[in-house]
Amino acid sequence: MGALMFQGTGSDVGKSVLVAGICRALTNRGLRVRPFKPQNMSNNAAVTADGGEIGRAQATQAMACRTPATVDMNPVLLKPQGDRSSQLVVRGRVRGTLGSANWREGRAGLLDEVLASYRCLAADADIVVVEGAGSPAEVNLRSGDIANMGFARAANVPVVLIGDIDRGGVIASIVGTHAVIDRQDAAMIRGFLINKFRGDPALFADGMTAIEQHTGWCDFGIVPWVRAARRLPSEDAVILERSAARAAERLVIACPITPRIANFDDLDPLRLEPGVELVMVPPGEPIPDAAMIVLPGSKATRADMAFLRAEGWEVDILAHVRKGRPVLGLCGGYQMLGRRISDAEGIEGPPGEIAGLGLLDIETVIGGDKVLREVSGEALGARFQGYEIHMGQTTGPDAERPLTRLSDGRGEGAMRADGLVAGSYIHGLLGDAAQRAAWLARIGAAGSGVDHDADIHAALDEIAEALEASLDIDAMIAIAQSAA
Repeated sequence: MGALMFQGTGSDVGKSVLVAGICRALTNRGLRVRPFKPQNMSNNAAVTADGGEIGRAQATQAMACRTPATVDMNPVLLKPQGDRSSQLVVRGRVRGTLGSANWREGRAGLLDEVLASYRCLAADADIVVVEGAGSPAEVNLRSGDIANMGFARAANVPVVLIGDIDRGGVIASIVGTHAVIDRQDAAMIRGFLINKFRGDPALFADGMTAIEQHTGWCDFGIVPWVRAARRLPSEDAVILERSAARAAERLVIACPITPRIANFDDLDPLRLEPGVELVMVPPGEPIPDAAMIVLPGSKATRADMAFLRAEGWEVDILAHVRKGRPVLGLCGGYQMLGRRISDAEGIEGPPGEIAGLGLLDIETVIGGDKVLREVSGEALGARFQGYEIHMGQTTGPDAERPLTRLSDGRGEGAMRADGLVAGSYIHGLLGDAAQRAAWLARIGAAGSGVDHDADIHAALDEIAEALEASLDIDAMIAIAQSAA
């Protein structure tokens, strides 16, 4: 058994994609590989085969390893639900809320659980590929750290540091990391690589030499800009702001970006369709004239409903429906379509309630046990597979007209009598090509028939091929095995 950890000089340097690509490259070599992220912060989550939830990126990395996702792959998940608070999920289950006031105390003891999960994975793997979070250079967070060097040293896992040349200053970011972390942490880093390089890597040869001379770390290579990375599900809402451009001469499907948007990867399959353009609408802009509006999930539905109203998007959505155009709400977006959302227990923020859009005759009460389950069934005459991950019960006359029929015979979701407005708790609903085509037919577009999972696997193979060509993976494997 061996292990290797990938940390970054900052957030959004490409750690998740690189780990997924390394996982696929090693799996393609015939190794038993398992992904691992000690601590993640994301509102894009996936349900595991063992009935828990983990970060979306780790579920994708499990796909890269061609193995079912388990809760041990991401034992600590923080799901932001306010500017200063996050839901704490440990080994797949909710364990309360952490805020700025109780953060240090709340994570006390979590390292033992992180190490237990890591050992479970390591016992069944030739190599564990570990992803850090944020950056080890955030020395103000070093005390009690379980996400980066705190884990690496506790588990004795060697580290590769990733620098992102696309954002500029990559030499300073890597050399600066070496300068600010303590010597024992620096000793855990065995080498570095450069990510997102455009052009001829030979042009940066002197830069690689400079980094080696200042740090003493090994050069593992330069990864080119890999377009296939865009086809992997993202867990970071930063990418939504970058994808808000609109292409001409396509039917527009619009999705407003709220502050606590969650599981927005539900919309990724729409990007496979040549006849439509998915437009992610950032704050400050009106919802454009669209063939269809999709309201995605939310980690704080009442707060996002208030934001949607303050942005004027409620007016846009109601006008859209008056034009006879469809709206689909998923999870939190489904709840927003109703008459009222109540949270007397203060699960998603201060206790209270808020009026919804009133487009469905339903009401939602936040509370009870969190629903975590994989499901399959039929909607609009087409099959689907997906999962539920939500807290709350939604009832009302329109819920007696369910959108989906699950395989166990239960009705789920709701639909207005005229069929124009519909909602569901099912994530992944649009992933199935036939199901997606049924929704596109409602707006006069033809489905491509492309299988979303198959496209992800193809993208993973493309990324793995690029990494095999640009990195010294043999040297990385040797380092990983030397620490076993």
